Amino acid sequence: MNRYAIDLPKIGIRPCIDGRRNGVREGLEVQTMNMAKAAAKLIADNIRYPNGDAVEIVLADTTIGGVKEAAACQAKFEKAGVTITLSVSPCWCYSTEVMDFDPQTVKAVWGFNGTERPGAVFLAAVLSAHAQKGLPAFGIYGHDVKDATDTEIPDDVARKILLFAQAALAAKGMRQNSYLQIGSMCMGIAGSILDQETLYEYFGLRSESVDETEILRRIDNGIYDKEEFERALKWTRENCHEGIDKNPADIQYSREQKDAQWAFVVKSMLIVRDLMVGNPRLAEMGFVEEADGHNAIVAGIQGQRQWTDYKPNFDFLEAMLNSQFDWNGLREAFVVGTENDTLNAMTMLFEHLLTNRPGIFADVRTYWSPEAVKRVTGKEIKGHAKDGIIHLINSGAASLDGTGAVSDKDGNPVIKPFYEMTDADAKACLSETDWCAADQFYFRGGGYSSHFIHGTRGGMPVTMARLNIVKGLGPVLQLAEGYTCELEPDVHKTLDERTDKTWPTTWFAPTLTGKGSFTDVYSVMANWGANHGAFCYGHIGDLLITMASMLRIPVSMHNVSSERIFRPAVWSAFGTDDLESADYRACAAYGPMYK
Repeated sequence: MNRYAIDLPKIGIRPCIDGRRNGVREGLEVQTMNMAKAAAKLIADNIRYPNGDAVEIVLADTTIGGVKEAAACQAKFEKAGVTITLSVSPCWCYSTEVMDFDPQTVKAVWGFNGTERPGAVFLAAVLSAHAQKGLPAFGIYGHDVKDATDTEIPDDVARKILLFAQAALAAKGMRQNSYLQIGSMCMGIAGSILDQETLYEYFGLRSESVDETEILRRIDNGIYDKEEFERALKWTRENCHEGIDKNPADIQYSREQKDAQWAFVVKSMLIVRDLMVGNPRLAEMGFVEEADGHNAIVAGIQGQRQWTDYKPNFDFLEAMLNSQFDWNGLREAFVVGTENDTLNAMTMLFEHLLTNRPGIFADVRTYWSPEAVKRVTGKEIKGHAKDGIIHLINSGAASLDGTGAVSDKDGNPVIKPFYEMTDADAKACLSETDWCAADQFYFRGGGYSSHFIHGTRGGMPVTMARLNIVKGLGPVLQLAEGYTCELEPDVHKTLDERTDKTWPTTWFAPTLTGKGSFTDVYSVMANWGANHGAFCYGHIGDLLITMASMLRIPVSMHNVSSERIFRPAVWSAFGTDDLESADYRACAAYGPMYK
């Protein structure tokens, strides 16, 4: 079910054909329409929306051989809400007559690589037209020549179609939804400056802002579902087990105070969720305005310091909302950024929309060289960790999926989308997490921090990313693919407790290329653009790069091999030797999507 008021983006398939009658078009109708149907089936079989629903695909009523049919297709797509188009053809077409002329759609063209008809010639011609008219399109062309009777989509073509479709759904999936800022700037962190123009011009997002006192108002006035609260508190007591209280005995809260804090943080979670997406139950209780919510696909919450000096922190609500389950069962993760870091919350949103899994917020805390680890622990680190590791640890909140407690069929750690999870998977994440009393030197008002008992399981492929803003340049994305690492228990304990033993730790080893920012692990840490990052399951650097090109956001740092990079065809006109520089020039030339 779509929890937002805005329809989810749809993909339109446009079968383009040689419009010449009396012997040319007639012999191509079946082949052309079958190409379109095959592309639609490929997407439908492999991609879902983040809520688990099937992606909606709209097929043109007829093949498109001229301007009138192109206009009829566009009219149908506009009525259906199509914002992404894939044009396909096995043959020559009159390019400017059949092309997608809508400046608001994200576009790709697949030209069949065969010799009987010049589909590749059409592809080159139509991409030239797109470039000349300032409408960037992705070009898809198979590596090997195929026979006209071949109905199978080649693997390399299928990969590009799916890469385009998934990235486009993410790029268009933010439009006309909201970013909800709860509170204001946090602890001098520049990322928590809400840049409304950037959110609108690049992502099509509204910006909403609510003071944190709204949480207190709703608690004091009973503006939450009390039946759900009782059920939620019971579930929390049964499933969220308390960890250590490391505070000095003379300042620790009493058992009665701790129980009251549990009730408070559970109520806070209900209220922040309701602020984001609304709750019809509130209307039944007479709170009609509050029932609407802010249609927020992503949110950030301040916490430190004014709130946390006074009230329990937000670690519980952040960790649980970003997880894929709660007392209501398995569900799509919400996206909530710690410390109101708008830019990291947006990065988490990218990861969520691209993978249908949660993005996991973290401080990019410490680079540990192999030499430093051996000096401190007396042991060498091995495997993925052999060249050094980066300590990813948020100050008390991270999606419980980040424990890596769930296993695939072969026993490997994995983060599944919620619609593939079982109740046992949720219990595994809960059992690998305890909730430590908040460090009262940081959080005077108390609360509970999520703590991964053994750290994130090692061996998971993950991608860490971060959106930054640079004055005079605008938004810039950076990313690093790599693996989680599992250290020997005593090594993990020694290193982890040098920071904070009540917070969720992940040891990350980026994949090195021997060049630039990926010369070594130290260089990755040294070139990271901020104190925060977000990581997600899978090596999705190619998806992030493709999506960023759609949004006209250059990528400043990545370790994705060149054969996996897929950007609009016109990017090659800005240079082919130095792809990073060409990306900057192309993004500057075309500018943000909604400006």
